[in-house]
Amino acid sequence: MNKPNPLWLALGAAMLQPAFTAHAEQGADEAPAATGSGISEISDDELAGMRGRYTVGDNSVAWFGVSMISTWQTAAGQVLESTMKVTMDFSHGGSVPKVTFTPTVNITRADAPMPQPNAPQVAAAAPPPAPAPSTATAAATEQVAPQQVAANAQQPAPGPTATPSQETSQPQRSVDASGLQNVAGLVQSVQVAGDGNAATNNTQLSVRDGSAPETSAASVSSPATASVTDGAATATANYGNGAAGVLLLIAGQGEVQQWIRNGSVGQSIQLTGDAQQVSNRLQLDLVRQTMSNNLPLNQNVAQAITLARGIGPGLGQ
Repeated sequence: MNKPNPLWLALGAAMLQPAFTAHAEQGADEAPAATGSGISEISDDELAGMRGRYTVGDNSVAWFGVSMISTWQTAAGQVLESTMKVTMDFSHGGSVPKVTFTPTVNITRADAPMPQPNAPQVAAAAPPPAPAPSTATAAATEQVAPQQVAANAQQPAPGPTATPSQETSQPQRSVDASGLQNVAGLVQSVQVAGDGNAATNNTQLSVRDGSAPETSAASVSSPATASVTDGAATATANYGNGAAGVLLLIAGQGEVQQWIRNGSVGQSIQLTGDAQQVSNRLQLDLVRQTMSNNLPLNQNVAQAITLARGIGPGLGQ
């Protein structure tokens, strides 16, 4: 008796497979499928909760930078300035980036002397001495002096000076921005309780693909702060505890600040004085590392595709 050919048995099993599949589809209408068996389509709601899973993204963050510039010019001419730049470099691998912090704080007093050019100085000629008064002039002076004293004695005495309580009281000015601490996302706030003020908040976001730029500043591993004080004015720039920001403060006039922290990026201006000029500028730079710039990841993906060939039949086979 001849033994069955294995090739014919395989072909017969392949031809019978569509019949079994059709029979299974007809039976699915009559009785529910057993739990855990077969392949079912995933609903849109389930797909919406699976963002980014089972995929290899090509837009990983390679570099992130924050620049803050705050300036304040008072009505008296005093200028406060606080700038800061924080960069985070992820291109070296690992979950901990290389962080750099570059602060600059400055306060210019209103009475600061202006720089003088180095021009040659010419000595002025000394004026001639004044001539000595004549005898007639001295006599006229002696005769006029008693008349002036008598005229001054006849003038009425000045009235009583008005007390501060009699003067018109100035309205109390106040602003409150404590609620901004509870706001997430991007925040821009301007509160003004004065006249003739100018306030500006400006935020820019730049996203591009490429490699991380070179940084010359030293890395920072602990909190750092730069601050300068002149009388009632203070300019501060700080970084630490997962947050960075700049602050300009003048007692009795208000405060100006910018910050970036977990879940919040903001700019705030609070003024209670008059004729103040304030400006906040925030620049966010994000550099994405594409697949073409990540050669090790490209090699790993190509190797995985090569090893997966020939494992199970593909669609339509």
